[in-house]
Amino acid sequence: MSRDRRNGGGARGRAGGSPATGGRRTGPRNATLHGEAARSAGKGKRGAPAASKAPATKALVPGTAATKAPAAKGAARTGRPAAAAPKGATKAEQKAAASETLATGVQTLVVEADEADMRLDRFLVARFPQLAFTHIQRIVRKGELRVDGKRAKPNERLSPGQKVRVPPLKLEERPAPARSAAKDADDAAFLKSITLYEDKDVLVLNKPMGLAVQGGSGTKRHVDGMLEALRDAEGQKPRLVHRLDKDTAGCLVIAKTRFAATTLARSFRSRAARKIYWALVAGVPRVKQGRVSTYLAKEEAADGDARMRVAAHGDEGASHAVTYYALVDQAGQKLSWLSLKPVTGRTHQLRAHTAHIGHPIVGDPKYFNVENWELPGGIQNRLHLLARRIVIPHPRTGKAIDVTAPLPPHMQQSWNLLGFDASRYDPIVEAPEE
Repeated sequence: MSRDRRNGGGARGRAGGSPATGGRRTGPRNATLHGEAARSAGKGKRGAPAASKAPATKALVPGTAATKAPAAKGAARTGRPAAAAPKGATKAEQKAAASETLATGVQTLVVEADEADMRLDRFLVARFPQLAFTHIQRIVRKGELRVDGKRAKPNERLSPGQKVRVPPLKLEERPAPARSAAKDADDAAFLKSITLYEDKDVLVLNKPMGLAVQGGSGTKRHVDGMLEALRDAEGQKPRLVHRLDKDTAGCLVIAKTRFAATTLARSFRSRAARKIYWALVAGVPRVKQGRVSTYLAKEEAADGDARMRVAAHGDEGASHAVTYYALVDQAGQKLSWLSLKPVTGRTHQLRAHTAHIGHPIVGDPKYFNVENWELPGGIQNRLHLLARRIVIPHPRTGKAIDVTAPLPPHMQQSWNLLGFDASRYDPIVEAPEE
């Protein structure tokens, strides 16, 4: 057995404590944007506004290439804010003002305290929700956006006080997607029905298998879209702070406030969040408890469907991934119930790692590669992977939020058929955190 699967040990890491529900609501941010006003805002010949003589610029739908607007010679010197929200404005009014300034010319946005540690692309999505996310990523990659005068990557984290330069864009007004009161009520009721935990800052959902977390090509129904039904009086929408694959069921953490989003995202990045997954895999690992450590890189299949491959250290796009596993129970030599603790959070990490050690997850269409293997009767050919438990510090109090998700219907059926007891002791809690 290789060095990458040595036995896991360490002190038991089960967190305790009850989640706090209180906390003072932070007031709305005064999001005054320091714009570079164009000279066209002044008076032209014979007292007529210069803007009336400017040639019309074709409006662009977000997601297309930007039209280059002529830059005003004195714009950089004025620093006057354009269409700034009035003092004391709500967040919705601030966003509307920010959207208006985007079409007027180059703007400089100042990162506020409650936006600290946000990714650059997510920061712009929050400030300008009418811009397509793919369009934002494209202008960042092209170097049209600058942070403190320097080019920045889409995933760069921001700090309070930093200045983000936004290029001039002409946008075509797009009506917001129609959302009827009935649809909002249905989505809110559905989210309520799958809620495992909720307080003023945090929501933990029991995401069903088959429900996407975010939208994509051909995906119309997803958790992120449903969260529109939970916007508060200030127009603030709950935010995703981590992801689950579409076919993975279980605990999904949602931030209900910007403060919670920033704090929870930091907990995931610093590995302060403990995650435990359950899986039904083919075969039985010879090493009952172990560690899988590889580098993973994305590869595009011929059909355009991306998957992760085990790569060598130094390969382009390769990231280190570590997973601890423990055998909980087995059905002869055919199937095993594994408990998994990912230390890192790479795309498809658990699916790629179980396949790498020769025990792919049952029902996995991407990574199940055992030849001449037949699905036992009564077991559904669906991904048998559950985000069983999440333990994460509360964003305000630091006390542990400890939430457990039940087995989804198809996995419960398999557990019943194989005689597995879901209340059995899970040895993965003894695995190290690093």
